[in-house]
Amino acid sequence: MGFNVTCTPGREAAAAMVRVTPQVLALAIYLDPVNIAIQLPPFPGGSDVLMRFCRELSREAAKLADHLGSREGRHALVEEAPDART
Repeated sequence: MGFNVTCTPGREAAAAMVRVTPQVLALAIYLDPVNIAIQLPPFPGGSDVLMRFCRELSREAAKLADHLGSREGRHALVEEAPDART
């Protein structure tokens, strides 16, 4: 199945690995309010295809986050533990 979509994350956007069944994993992207689930391809070697895709997605998302963080300077989002501030 193929489709193209353009969207923006809402304030409560998130992503997670979820179990569809005990044997079937998926990547869930909660865009607030739209949700997308990327499931294991139903063909031999599908787990390898999904694994490569997730790794590529991770690399490219990190590049985008780094770029956005460097553009925003001192106001960039910094993830830290709540009690890590001193």
